[in-house]
This record gives sequence, structure tokens and C-alpha cells, in this order.
Amino acid sequence: MNQPAHPSRTQTRLPLATKIFYGIGDIGNAVVNSSIQFFLMIFYTDAAMVAPAMASNALFIGKCWDAVNDPLFGWVSDRVKSPLGRRRVFMIYGAIPLAICIMLLWYVPSGFTGIALFVWIAITFSLFDTFWSITNVPYYALTAELTDDYDERASLTASRMVFSVPAFIIGAALTPAIVGLFPTKRMGYGMTGVFYGVLAGAAILVCAWRIKERPMVGRSDSENAPLKALGQAFQNRPFVQLIIAYSIVNLAFALVKTMLVYLLTYQFHMADKVPIVMGVMLISVAACLFPWKKVCDRLDKGPAYAIGLMIGGLAVASTFLLPEKPTWIIYLIAVIAGIGFSANWVFPWAMIPDVVEYDRLISGQQRSGIFYGLWGLLYKISEGLGLVVTGWVLQLYGYVPNVNQTPHALQGIRLFVGPVPAVLFLVGLPLLIWYPVNRKKHREVCAKLQALHNPGVN
Repeated sequence: MNQPAHPSRTQTRLPLATKIFYGIGDIGNAVVNSSIQFFLMIFYTDAAMVAPAMASNALFIGKCWDAVNDPLFGWVSDRVKSPLGRRRVFMIYGAIPLAICIMLLWYVPSGFTGIALFVWIAITFSLFDTFWSITNVPYYALTAELTDDYDERASLTASRMVFSVPAFIIGAALTPAIVGLFPTKRMGYGMTGVFYGVLAGAAILVCAWRIKERPMVGRSDSENAPLKALGQAFQNRPFVQLIIAYSIVNLAFALVKTMLVYLLTYQFHMADKVPIVMGVMLISVAACLFPWKKVCDRLDKGPAYAIGLMIGGLAVASTFLLPEKPTWIIYLIAVIAGIGFSANWVFPWAMIPDVVEYDRLISGQQRSGIFYGLWGLLYKISEGLGLVVTGWVLQLYGYVPNVNQTPHALQGIRLFVGPVPAVLFLVGLPLLIWYPVNRKKHREVCAKLQALHNPGVN
């Protein structure tokens, strides 16, 4: 076994500037993520007039490519040696192509129908996904490499979310406002894509300009071929337990985020209140980021995460009981759901670096890229499934865009905003409550790494 890279302890707390500029890198990501999760499907169905099933099937093609690109670029970034850093180099050179692909994602040529339309959606989504992986897998891998401290990683993640959550709110609230400025929805979404593409590319470049990678971590190379590295990653039992839990939970979140705009528009007849409801929920998310960090100081990350999911799951499940009319209760539900969902913005991203540390003890290599590549793959698969399932559900329940829906169609929308996601949250809870890499286990791993690197030092 190779000698493990020593976890540097010369500086336990990260400088505030590092946390700030790392957080800036996620601003564009969050705005784009928010717009895609809440509005991409309704852009296809209600603006570009694409049949829901066709849009879902085309997006599914892009998600199949995801089975390759996230782990591949993670593995490549583990092996790259560059004066710009093995993570930063991808961020720097991938930022502008990413911006262009975001613009194309929100543009559908008006003359395209049938096969041409299907191919256009599949190709533009796949291109977007490719450059998203090239820039963001290395970006997120830095979480594991900027610090080795269990609690400081939670602090770094919470600090990033201070930038990410408001940006996510902006994406949810600003998208319909921008679209409304233009004479047609198609044109409005196209201009939204231009604006968000420029923002995402600029944010990644600013982050890469100011963040410095640690030299010691940067010299620890992943030596295995990609398929072998993937196989070894799946031999890491805590990692497998975490990704199973997160994939189930994130599918539930994807369904809520994708179907929520349909629920507000057609069940509650509150289309003009969509930005307000989403803003209320996401402000609640932002307000609870550091309170959840305080909970993590007393509990381990897995159980604290589970508590948040229970709160959020109960909140969204209650929407199924509301009548078909506008109601102020939705604002209360949004606040409570935001309190619970805030945990999903802090804990999973703070847990994956601990898994990387555990792998470093076993393998003797710093392989953040391959783990974050797999993490990104499963994240995007669950997000993509949310989009795909939404299209299939809408088609199955007889959804027709821009008209009052039948009771059957409304039932499908209500089911996949409330009860179905709540059940998925429930399924993931045991895997988090009994998650093995807790604070005590992490201290033991770091102590063993210290002993292996300096056998004579206590």
C-alpha cells in the first residue's frame, strides 16, 4: 500500500477570504440549478410546446451520458498536473464553454418538430451536462482538499451555502420575472439563459482566480485506471451507504422542486405567487444554514441530517390535504419545509469529504476527484429522474398545458409533490441515522493517518 498523504494540520481554521471566494464559485451554479429544477420542464411544456413525454425521454438521453462524464472527469482531475492546479485548471478553461451551453439549453428553435426537436433537446442537455461536470466536479472536490477538519468542513460548506442559497432564491424568483419582461415565454426563457450563462461562467472564473490548492494534497496522485478506481470507490462501505441515502433523498427533492410550480399554478391557482412562495421557502432555508451547523456541533452529521428530512417531509406531505383554491397555508408550509430542507444544503456536502479521508487511509491516495465524480453522477441522475418522472407523470395523468386541469391530472401533481417525496425521505432516514463515519470515527481515521505519516510521533 502506498504511503498516505498526510492530512495537513498546520492551519485548522480556513481564512475567511478562502471561504468567501469558494462560496462565490457556487453563485452561478445555484442560479442555474434553481432555474433548471423549477422551470426547465415547464419551459419545454408550456413555452416551447414540447410533449412532456418527449421532453422527458430526450433528457433521459443526457442522463445516460452522465453515467460516463462525471466519474471520468473526476478521475482525470485526480491525475492532472498543472501549474494552475489539478482542480482549478478545469474551472478556468471550462467556464466559457459552460456559459455557452447554458444559453443553448434555454433555446429551442421554433421550426423544430419531431425527431429534430428530440435530438436538439438531447444534444443541448448533454453538452450542458458535460461542461457542468468539467467545471463543477473539480470545484466540489476542493471541499475535501482545502481542510481536513471534521467541523471546519461543515463550516466551509455552510459558508458556501450562504452564497448558494440566496443565489438559488434568485434563480427561483427572478426566472419568471425575467420571462415576463418579454412578449413571449420562449423569448423570455432564451434571454434568461443568456443572463445565467454569463453569471455562471464569471462566478467560476472568480473562484478559480482566488482559491489556492494545497501543494501537499495536489501531489497525491490517483494511480489506478478509471474502471478500477470506480470499483475501489464502491468498496468503501460508508461511501456506498451515503450515496444510496442521498440518491433516494435527492430524487424526492427533485420531484418537489420540479412539480411545485405545477402545484402552485394549477392546484392553488397562484401562478402569480410562484416567486413569492419559492422565495419564502428558500429564505427559510438560508436562515437555518448556520443553526443546522450548530446542531451538527452537538450531534453527528448523519442523525442531524435525518432530523431535517423528517421536518421537510412532513411539511410537503401536508400539501396533499389542501383544497383546490388559493390558500395562505402554503406560505406556512413553505417556511416549515425550508427549515427542514436547509439540512440538505449543509450535511451531505460536508459528509462526502470525510469519506474521502477514510479512503485515503485505505488506499494511500488522495482521490477526491473520483468520489466527487461519482457523487456528481448520482446527484444529476436523481435530478434528471425528477425531470423525467415529472414528464411521464404529467403525460400519464392527462396534463394539458395552459388550461385548467382535470381532477385526475391534479391528483397526479399533488401525489408527486407531497406523499411520494415524503415516503422517499422516510426510506433514506435509517441509512443516515446509523451512518458510520461520525465525529469519533473521523478522529480515529485522522490519528491513524498521522501515525502512518510520522510513526514516531504521538
